[in-house]
Amino acid sequence: MARRVFFSFNYDKDIWRVNQIRNMPNIIGSSAAGFQDASLWEEAKKKGDVAIKKLIDRGLMNTSVTVVCVTYGTAVRKYINYEIDQSLERGNGLLAIQIHHLKDQTHNIASPGSIPPQIEKEGFKAYKYVSKERLAVWIEQAAKLAGK
Repeated sequence: MARRVFFSFNYDKDIWRVNQIRNMPNIIGSSAAGFQDASLWEEAKKKGDVAIKKLIDRGLMNTSVTVVCVTYGTAVRKYINYEIDQSLERGNGLLAIQIHHLKDQTHNIASPGSIPPQIEKEGFKAYKYVSKERLAVWIEQAAKLAGK
């Protein structure tokens, strides 16, 4: 059975890195709040906080695990924290993966970032991304921890 996974990340800074990992077998992934279509994100930003939160809530529908992709500054971003809080409220498994070492479209790497505290506080794990195969295992573990 394929897992429906919500990928939480800083869209403006990390979309290139996240796109390198989220399309994998046995995972039905949506980027942060379904932002695969950048125009949805841009339109929501123009409408404000409520529109962005509605977009996030729709993106989380029918998912069982939220993967928080971490680089510098992730842990303090308002919408990432909203995504984590809503994921917990829905009973999703959580997983943090450090992706700072993946290159962006200009071949640069990012600085490492702190793991959002809610993840470990709730008993979920954080890892450095190494392969799609390991990510699939970690997603399954997070789902089982959440009882999904």
